[in-house]
Amino acid sequence: MYSYSEFDSAFLARRNAQFRQQVERRIAGNLTEDEFKPLRLMNGLYLQLHAYMLRVAIPYGTLNSAKMHKLADIAERWDKGYGHFTTRQNIQYNWPALKDVPDMLDALAEVGMHAIQTSGNTIRNVTADHFAGAAADEIADPRPVAELLRQWSTDHPEFQFMPRKFKIAITGSPNDRAVTKAHDIGLRMLERDGARGFEVIVGGGLGRTPMIGKVVNDFLPEADLLPYLEAIVSVWNQVGRRDNKYKARIKITVHEHGIDEIRRLVEDRFVETRKTFSGVDQQMLREIETHFAAPSFKAASEAPFKNAYHGDPVFRSWADTNLTAHRAAGYKIVSISLKKHGETPGDASAAQMRLMADLARDYGHDELRISHEQNVILPHVHVSDLPALHARLKEAELATANIGLISDIIACPGMDYCALATARSIPVAQQIATRFEDLKLEHDIGQLKIKISGCINACGHHHVGHIGILGLDRAGVENYQITLGGDHTETAKVGDRAGPGFGAEEVVPAIERIIDAYLDLRTGPDEAFIETYKRTGMAPFKSALYPETKAVAAE
Repeated sequence: MYSYSEFDSAFLARRNAQFRQQVERRIAGNLTEDEFKPLRLMNGLYLQLHAYMLRVAIPYGTLNSAKMHKLADIAERWDKGYGHFTTRQNIQYNWPALKDVPDMLDALAEVGMHAIQTSGNTIRNVTADHFAGAAADEIADPRPVAELLRQWSTDHPEFQFMPRKFKIAITGSPNDRAVTKAHDIGLRMLERDGARGFEVIVGGGLGRTPMIGKVVNDFLPEADLLPYLEAIVSVWNQVGRRDNKYKARIKITVHEHGIDEIRRLVEDRFVETRKTFSGVDQQMLREIETHFAAPSFKAASEAPFKNAYHGDPVFRSWADTNLTAHRAAGYKIVSISLKKHGETPGDASAAQMRLMADLARDYGHDELRISHEQNVILPHVHVSDLPALHARLKEAELATANIGLISDIIACPGMDYCALATARSIPVAQQIATRFEDLKLEHDIGQLKIKISGCINACGHHHVGHIGILGLDRAGVENYQITLGGDHTETAKVGDRAGPGFGAEEVVPAIERIIDAYLDLRTGPDEAFIETYKRTGMAPFKSALYPETKAVAAE
């Protein structure tokens, strides 16, 4: 894991001192809210529906126990005792007092964390595969590159006031767990003839105009990465629209100009930017890589795991859903679900954060990851430690065995917190989860991704959910549109809208009809929902979803 240098620490100290003065001026009335707004946004501070919200960056989703303990301390001291992990691998505090925010930022700096560029028209927190450095299918750990991008983009003088926000995601695996095709720039690590490079994707994004990114370069040598990305962002910064914020994202620029013209502009600009990079970026990358050396994996008997797996059905259920193959023999990747049935997706109490930090220290080589699916990952756990780890998770109510199942729902904060939301997300997620828990169906249903957004900004990624739910306001009444067939992986696709929306009380029954149709349609338990949908298309699901339409047609 990257450790801050003296330069990094001094930079943060100066930045936090500057913001403390700005907060003091705002409280004293020497800055209006309009004057304060761009200053607070540069430091990750939003004004939400009921209070300020501080969004803290967790670069490429990587933490250690000290950082997680600090997040817990902040939640307990300056918030209401919990934090909310987001689809951008950040954590949000929803209830800080303005006067306390500078102290929160100083506390974060003690462990090398900050809230810089988690908002504003800048390059946001660089995200990565949450299994990075551990996955069995990985070409290489992408986090050193993500750290290089973080250092390059932080306070970059050319990219502080761009047409709109800009998001970058990177994966080192052919199996995309970072949603790279729904980002402004997506990077997929490749190897050709022994050389490492990247497939570079531009123009992805969700929101009111969802688009899947297009390949602008099918193999960019690693040494050219920074100058090439600088060329992309520079071109968009110049030709991107500033007359309409809804058409300012790079996805619109790519759509209006076409990928071939964007590629030409980028390649022309790259000729210029390449000259300005002397190779120091590659020297920095080599130094950064030393911070990401693999832990010293241990060898131990697997008997405790095998005994628990065959002797404890509760442990076996958890192991079957929450463990993933690891690249090292005898190890597993552990996904800790923050989706206990009936709870708020992505929320963790201070006590739970401390417990997860301690588990990472005791069993996981002191590493944790935050996934874009709002769960917490222990990337390196030997199977001999899994029974003890599972027992401690159960005590903290963190042993829900539902990773990838119908109750493992992505949901934005919605109208319970967000000033932009037009409908609630959290209650819908809770009701769906508890309904299928009551029916005891979710393990029979199998792999299924439900994603819920409370407005068209799509922070819940509903467009790429197998089942997507979008909450809107219809004449003062919450109305929920349903999309089917979305895909967030390497075969990314925007879901198809099923038809008219549903009232809040109708959403869960509507989802139940979809699931009943799937169980009838699938060829067997091994055919996942998304596979059935791809085989059958929308028609049978639409008939199940709108039975009254089918009845009218029959008449």
